Amino acid sequence: MAETSQAKYRVGGMDCASCAAKIDTAVRRVPGVEDVSVSMTAGTMTVRHDGSSDLGTIEKRVTGLGYSVVPMAAGGKDARREKTAVHHDHSGHDHNHEQHAGHSHDEAEIPGLHGHDHAPSTGPWWKSSKGRLTILSGAAFVIAYAAGHLVPAIAPYAFMVAMLIGLVPIARRAVMAALAGTPFSIEMLMTIAAVGAVVINAAEEAAAVVFLFLVGELLEGVAAGRARASIQSLTALVPKSALLEENGATREVPAETLAVGAIILVRPGDRISADGIIVSGESAIDEAPVTGESVPVRKTPDDIVFAGTVNGDGALRVRVTAASADNTIARVVKLVEEAQESKAPTERFIDRFSRYYTPGVVAVAALVAILPPLVAGGAWDEWIYKGLAILLIGCPCALVISTPAAIAASLSAGARRGLLLKGGAVLEGLGKINAVALDKTGTLTEGKPKVTDIVSFGALTQPQILSRAAVLERNSSHPLALAILNRATADKLPVPPALEASAIAGKGMSGRAGGEKLDLFSPAAVREQLTAEQGEAIQTLNDDGKTVSILLVNDTIAGLIAMRDEARDDARAGLDALKARGVKIVMLTGDNARTAQAIGKQLGIDVRAELMPEDKQRIVGELKREGFTVAKVGDGINDAPALAAADIGIAMGGGTDVALETADAAILHGRVGDVAEMIALSQRTMRNIFQNVTIALGLKAVFLVTTIIGVTGLWPAILADTGATVLVTMNALRLLKPRG
Repeated sequence: MAETSQAKYRVGGMDCASCAAKIDTAVRRVPGVEDVSVSMTAGTMTVRHDGSSDLGTIEKRVTGLGYSVVPMAAGGKDARREKTAVHHDHSGHDHNHEQHAGHSHDEAEIPGLHGHDHAPSTGPWWKSSKGRLTILSGAAFVIAYAAGHLVPAIAPYAFMVAMLIGLVPIARRAVMAALAGTPFSIEMLMTIAAVGAVVINAAEEAAAVVFLFLVGELLEGVAAGRARASIQSLTALVPKSALLEENGATREVPAETLAVGAIILVRPGDRISADGIIVSGESAIDEAPVTGESVPVRKTPDDIVFAGTVNGDGALRVRVTAASADNTIARVVKLVEEAQESKAPTERFIDRFSRYYTPGVVAVAALVAILPPLVAGGAWDEWIYKGLAILLIGCPCALVISTPAAIAASLSAGARRGLLLKGGAVLEGLGKINAVALDKTGTLTEGKPKVTDIVSFGALTQPQILSRAAVLERNSSHPLALAILNRATADKLPVPPALEASAIAGKGMSGRAGGEKLDLFSPAAVREQLTAEQGEAIQTLNDDGKTVSILLVNDTIAGLIAMRDEARDDARAGLDALKARGVKIVMLTGDNARTAQAIGKQLGIDVRAELMPEDKQRIVGELKREGFTVAKVGDGINDAPALAAADIGIAMGGGTDVALETADAAILHGRVGDVAEMIALSQRTMRNIFQNVTIALGLKAVFLVTTIIGVTGLWPAILADTGATVLVTMNALRLLKPRG
């Protein structure tokens, strides 16, 4: 069996979902093509084929429909930029690909992606081929109008010439679409209506309708480009250059040339040019562009930083961990573009509906034009005119774009806030969630213990106890040791080196410092030395799920330090937001029951503890059998079976550790409250889609009636179609705005 291959292209000039549908239909008819995914909002096309397909034929099919197509290499780069321009045979003539109508390589390049987008939104609209055609058609209409007033006899011919200037490119696209398998395209309906209007001596209206159609297409392109630019603008956040440290010197190099392992210098106020780990330095990092975190985050050595974030007040040396094509922002953009190619169930339904809707409209228009004159003796000109108007009213653009425009805007808006979704189906499904199962460690908690209590049993103060404990743990990498060291560093306590420091199996650490013998043991190791009061204090802390270490100075118990993996600061508020939506919440964890119950009590949720991965999967299945629509939130790795079993799997993580291979969605910056925000985003999106469908069908229904009764004609018909499309698109773009 032949191995399946994949080719990805950036397609320019798509401004509505009908464009994507035409390209999809045409490319699927190429021999060897197995599947096609076209995203109007991302401006991309992915073709899966068996290896026997002629990629040149695929490109010709797309360019023949009037769109530009540029192969994308790995990492989203424009493959054609990296080699000599490819020549194609278009319409029987040899053209350089860059000279093809509607395909100008002079237009703006998408920063960081090295791709192309030829919609009017990528530069001044009047410089695009569509903009120039609209201006030319408008000018021709004005000239024809003036000529007709000066010399009335030539008016019909002047308007016919003005109409043809705009209609010829439209008619060409209509014919190519019909040959490629889409006979009932918007261009075909437009061509029939314009030609029909000329036949019944309405050349002036035909020219006006063509001009208004071109204006509508231009507006659609600008609006669609806004949604596309929202996510692609993230790539502009990554600086073009970086300060590379090499052989003891620093030099400026292009950021895209940075190799994994390279050391870069980031000055205060600079944007970080690559994902990496801090080697030295400390600073507050503004992560808002990547994670949506509004408050700068303090970063120290060994902390992760993201490309595109802004360094605050200190110089940093950073070791690069990902090439430019694989950094967090590039992955986010790629993920959203792929998600926009994945259709939601509602979108698939509307696509199927539109396949029958458009031929149905053509049939109704034909009946309106023919039946009244034949049956009731109506005037042919009058009823043909009404039939042509119905053709224009019936254009499905507004209806077809109602769902993908809203979903694309929501995917982009979510990505900018650190909410990554794998597609429209996931976005739609999130709104139905009524039960959420959450992991504990790293999801509801920070995933690393912190010092919570310091208790003195003698003359030493709390800082002195912490300082002496840190002395013993200075060279340890154990999570509990790191908790003590991090607290000592935060409190700016002295941590001198210990002498003769060593680990004692089954007990803890022992050493000498400042003339004192120091021991940091577990309670079990010093049980015989504990007083009843000390034992009660330790038991109370253990009941709260805390781990206790006992400090001995010169073999005398001096105090204790308690540590626990604490709940995230926003965990309680995030869970309350879910409860307010009527969502059932349960914690699923492999931790011991005592620790889990302590966190569960603190957060006010049900707890199932000491679970194996298969137990979590089983509990998710039980919830689904009880009638719940379940989301599972975890780290995406240990919880893989449960994530896969849930209706929606959500990975909680940061940056390059987000395990989207298993999960359907990810929360980039790890805020528990973002689970509720994902659900809210889904519900806002579905309301927006309902509004869009109502606008699209409502306007058409109104103008259908007014056309049949003779109140409106061709001009209002095309305005109704264009107006509905623009209104639907602008309504969808409201989802890009952050909530108040």
